[in-house]
Amino acid sequence: MPSVDLTGPSRIRTDRLVVRRFAPDDGEGLHGYLSRPEAVRFEPYDVQTRAQCDELAAARAHDPSFWAVCLQDDGTLVGNLYLHHDEPRAWRGHSLGYVFHPDHWHRGYATEACRALLDVCFDQWGAHRVTAHCDPRNEASWRLLERLGLRREGHFRQSASFSTDDAGRPLWHDAYLYAVLDSEWRPAND
Repeated sequence: MPSVDLTGPSRIRTDRLVVRRFAPDDGEGLHGYLSRPEAVRFEPYDVQTRAQCDELAAARAHDPSFWAVCLQDDGTLVGNLYLHHDEPRAWRGHSLGYVFHPDHWHRGYATEACRALLDVCFDQWGAHRVTAHCDPRNEASWRLLERLGLRREGHFRQSASFSTDDAGRPLWHDAYLYAVLDSEWRPAND
């Protein structure tokens, strides 16, 4: 089980990674992957400039939903996780998201980082249900969710639009909904 240091900034250590709160000076690391079209292809935003990444890092340093994923050996920022406590809070639901640097894809970092954060979410924060949405065209994303033990609960047709065509009309795309319950998490991941 990952260890969490709750004195100072929260950190979760895995075999290869440190999942930590963002720092205001993480802009350069964010820019390393948010400036890459393939990294943000399925995100609700376009590639980001260095200035935008500096602003994002500063904002994320104060947002407990965002987590920086860094290599344990040298501290390189290789991605980020998003784990938001949904409303109403009494339902103990959370929403998961992630973006990783393309140079670090296919190494298991996303699986390792998500699993560690979900362990903490269920075991320490008392989550009941965690959901995640992804574009069906993003096979790597939905395969990650399935590796983590989340089940596909829905396929929403033309449910989101992050861009428009030349005439300003929304370009709609589908979304998958995945979820896992607290009663399912531990047995699937022991």
